[in-house]
Amino acid sequence: MLKLKSLKINLALAFGLSFIVTGFAAQDIRSQITTVPSPTPAASPKTAVVVPQTLADLQSGIRTLLAKPVLRRGQVGVKITSLNSGRTVFEQNAEKYFMPASNMKNFTVAAALEKLTPDFRFITSVYAAALPDSVGTVKGDLRIYGRGDVSISTSFADGNYYRGLDDLADKIVAAGVKRIEGSIVADDSYFKGNPIPGSWEWDDLQWYYGAEVSALPLNDNAIDLAVRPGPVGYACTVNLSPYNPVYRVKNLCMTTASGAQRTLKIEKILGQNQLEITGTLPFGNAGFTGSVTVSRPAGLFAALLKQRLEQKGVTISGQFRTQTTGTLPPLESVEIAKLESPPLSLIASKTMKVSQNMYTETLLWTLGEEERKRIESPAVSPLTPNIPKDSSEIGIGVVKTFLTGIGVSPDEIVQHDGSGLSRHNLITPNTVVQLYTYMSKQSKHSQAWRDSLTIGGVDGTLGNRFKGTAAAGNIRGKTGTIDQVSALSGYIKTGGGEQLILSLIVNGVPVPGDRTALIDEIVLSLANFNGKID
Repeated sequence: MLKLKSLKINLALAFGLSFIVTGFAAQDIRSQITTVPSPTPAASPKTAVVVPQTLADLQSGIRTLLAKPVLRRGQVGVKITSLNSGRTVFEQNAEKYFMPASNMKNFTVAAALEKLTPDFRFITSVYAAALPDSVGTVKGDLRIYGRGDVSISTSFADGNYYRGLDDLADKIVAAGVKRIEGSIVADDSYFKGNPIPGSWEWDDLQWYYGAEVSALPLNDNAIDLAVRPGPVGYACTVNLSPYNPVYRVKNLCMTTASGAQRTLKIEKILGQNQLEITGTLPFGNAGFTGSVTVSRPAGLFAALLKQRLEQKGVTISGQFRTQTTGTLPPLESVEIAKLESPPLSLIASKTMKVSQNMYTETLLWTLGEEERKRIESPAVSPLTPNIPKDSSEIGIGVVKTFLTGIGVSPDEIVQHDGSGLSRHNLITPNTVVQLYTYMSKQSKHSQAWRDSLTIGGVDGTLGNRFKGTAAAGNIRGKTGTIDQVSALSGYIKTGGGEQLILSLIVNGVPVPGDRTALIDEIVLSLANFNGKID
C-alpha cells in the first residue's frame, strides 16, 4: 500500500488538493502532477477489524450453495461434524443412500488396516519339487505362487516395468538356480471367484481402472498403449509397453492428411488380450496414449519372468503357463525363494491417494482369504464350516463385521465391490463420518490411515485442487468420481483452528464441474471459517 503525503499542486485554479492513492493508481497520478514535500505528518493507517463468523453464518452460506439451480434435479448429501466434540455442524440427507463412487474405498481400506494391520506384507513364493542340485539345476517346473502382491508394479518402481520381476528373479538366482528343466508356472489359484466383479459395467473393463483381480498382478494389470499417425496413406504406429508375447494387436488405423477428421477407435475384445484399432488419425495429430487392461495377467507375469530369468543367465528348457486351481503347498512343495511386498501402510497410501481400483479389490479379496484361513483353522472349527466360495464375498462380510463393530447400522451400507466402480454400492454420509471419527479417535492405526489420504493441493486426486487457498495442505481425505457422481470425505481444520470431519456426496448432477464446484466451495467455506463451533 502506497500513501502520498499532502501534495501542493500548481494548477490554473491555484487550488491545493491532497491525494491518497494505492497500487498502480499511484503511478498514474505521479505522471500527471508535480509534487512538493509537505511537513504535514501522515495519518496513521487504520487496522482492519476482523469480525468472527458465527455458526449460523457458516450454515447459511452452505444452504445458499446447496440452493444453486444446477443442483435442483440432483441429490446432495452432507454431514459435517466436529472431530473434538462430535457436534453436528451441518447436515442434509445424511441418512439417505447415495452411490459413493470411490468413497467406497474408505471402508475397504480402513477394514484392511484394522484387520491385517499396517505391517502386513504380501508374499509371493517360488516352489520346486526339490532344491537346486549341486550344479544349480531344478528338475521339473518352477511354480510361482502368488497371493496378490500389487507392489510388483511400475507404481512402486518409478515407472520401471521390470523392477518388481527382477527383484523376484534375483531371489531365484540367489537360491542357486541356474537351469530349470521344466516350465515357469504362474499359479493363480490363491483367490477364488470371478476376477471381475459382476456388477461392473462392460465399458469400464477395457481401461486400466477396470483391471481384474489376480493372485499374480503385474504393473497394475494393465499395458501402456500408444497410437500415433505414420506417413500419410500408411498405417498408424502402435506401441505396447512392455513388449510381450501375450498381447495381440489388429491395427486397421490409417494416417490421413493433416487437418482431416480424427476417427480413431480402440477396442479391447472382452476377456481376451487382443486389441482392434480402427479409424483414422490425421498427420501431425497427437494420437492416443493410455493404459488398457490385461486379461488373465498371471500369464503375462509368467512370460516376462521367464524373459528376465533368461537375461540373468538362467536356462529354461520349457515354456510358460498358468494354473488357476491348486492347493498350498502345491505339488512342488519346496519353497526355494520368496518375495515380500512393502508394508500395507505404503500400499494403502498408493491405493487411496490415486484411487487405484484394482489394489482395493485385491485388499478386499485378501481380507476374504485371511478370514477363510481363520475360519478353517481347526482351533476355530474342527468341522468343515459353510464358507462362501468367493474371496470377495467373504471380504465384504469382513468389512460389514468391522463396520458393525464400530457402531454402523448394518443397513447403512450396501457393498458390491471394494473400490466403488460398481453402480450398485450405496452408503450414507453419516456412515462415512462414523468411519472417519473411529479411524481418527479410536483406531490403533490412525496414523497409517491419515497418511493414506490424499492432501488438497499436494498429491493424489486432490493434487490440482485448492492450490493457493486455505484448504491447500489442509483438507485430507478421499475423493470419488463416476458418471453423475462426485464425493469427498475427510478432515479439515477451520480458520479458527478447529478440526472437522466432512462427507459430501453429489448424485444425479450430469456436469462434473457443477458437482466439484459445489464440493470445493463448501470445503473452502469450512477452511475459511474463523468462528467457533465447540
